Amino acid sequence: MGLGFLRASKIPSLTELVIGETAVAVTVKVNPRARHYRLAVSRKGEPVLTFPASGRWAEAQAFLERNRGWLSKRLEKRGSIARLADGANVPLRGIEHTLLVRDSLRGTVEAGEGPAGPTLSVPGGADHFRRRLIDWFKTEARSDIEARCAVHANTLGVSIAAIRMRDQSTRWGSCSSARVLNFNWRLIMAPPFVLDYVAAHEVAHILEMNHAPAYWHTLARALPDYERGKAWLKVHGQSLMAID
Repeated sequence: MGLGFLRASKIPSLTELVIGETAVAVTVKVNPRARHYRLAVSRKGEPVLTFPASGRWAEAQAFLERNRGWLSKRLEKRGSIARLADGANVPLRGIEHTLLVRDSLRGTVEAGEGPAGPTLSVPGGADHFRRRLIDWFKTEARSDIEARCAVHANTLGVSIAAIRMRDQSTRWGSCSSARVLNFNWRLIMAPPFVLDYVAAHEVAHILEMNHAPAYWHTLARALPDYERGKAWLKVHGQSLMAID
């Protein structure tokens, strides 16, 4: 029995970190491939501590203490993240829209203008609200992404085998060696130049499957202003990914 296994077996699966006057539960996950401790907040708003197999619990506790302020800010920020619910405000192509439930069982999502600004009216009542809205977002995202991927593929002289929409929790897109491109449907919420950046990013991977200098030169051929979209995602990407 290895020393790493003995250490891992003594690590609790759950611990607490007191923030202000509140004891916050932190899930502990031992990852044999991890080299460092890592603290993150899941899409469900749950703090997760990644624990390397070679780690020590005393070190992990000290790491949590050092990151108490960071976690407090992240949890506070996540508390204000929009959910896909009646009356919530969510972006569509970078513009905030108010979500409205429509009792009619027939029809599709309709974009309109309300007293307070743009709206998205979703049919099906409360029971079908989330599913119909996400299906509509996926359809809109696919349309925009397919159009931009076609432009970039033509520029780079490559062909795309397939484009698929995904509900990914950490990725905006990916490209397989079989030239299949996957995209996160939440890209339809971002400004169009951001969706365009991710589309170009994945198309460029058909020629360069890594992020070496040659890859970035290829991406610049497809989209010279790619840094704009890249910078936007760095600042706003996590908040957008956390919606719903």
